[in-house]
Amino acid sequence: MQYYPIFLDIKGRNCLVVGGGDVGTRKVDMLLKCGASVTVVSTDTTETLQHLSKGQRITLIIRGYTSSDLDGRFLVIGATNDERLNQQISMDAEKRNLLCNIADRPAVCNFILPAIVRQGDLVLAVSTSGKSPAFAKKLRKDLENQFDEAYAVFLDLMGAIRSRLLKQKHAPEEHKPLFKKIIESDIISWIQNGQFEAIDALLLEVLGPGYAVDELLNPDCHP
Repeated sequence: MQYYPIFLDIKGRNCLVVGGGDVGTRKVDMLLKCGASVTVVSTDTTETLQHLSKGQRITLIIRGYTSSDLDGRFLVIGATNDERLNQQISMDAEKRNLLCNIADRPAVCNFILPAIVRQGDLVLAVSTSGKSPAFAKKLRKDLENQFDEAYAVFLDLMGAIRSRLLKQKHAPEEHKPLFKKIIESDIISWIQNGQFEAIDALLLEVLGPGYAVDELLNPDCHP
């Protein structure tokens, strides 16, 4: 199977999770982090899901699944240990042309969830196309060690620089060599070691005045 890699914007989208155990709870957590509107249908639930329901973070329906639960959904995740139920969810979703993932059952999914490394706005997705989820998790751990919190700071900085440059009356193509000089510098290691004076010197050389790190990352403190 050759999967088409894609990042979905699910902010505000109606998503359904069938199954309220530990696996379902993990799926709900990721959906919420991405801004989805989440409904959970299950005959039993974890304390975490009950807490989220009481806080009105999710809609929790304590009963068995029915096909009509898919009405109006954008995406459904099956997280039960009932194979017949998982198959039914998959078939119902297929009839409605819905995005469907069944946990640990790639054969009945039309998309699979990769192992994720997240550092701020940096998201690295690792997939073995369902061949070895255990190896995908191992790669994720390796990448977590390689890409630390400095990358999140770096992306915040680059985003602030890009936003400011785009406000100027320049063609976006003119910015590419500037970004290249910054990216190819030692800026990541400088962030890791707290050498912000070196970063300020680089930004002054490449971009000119007005691009100090503190001003870029804390604009409210520098009107």
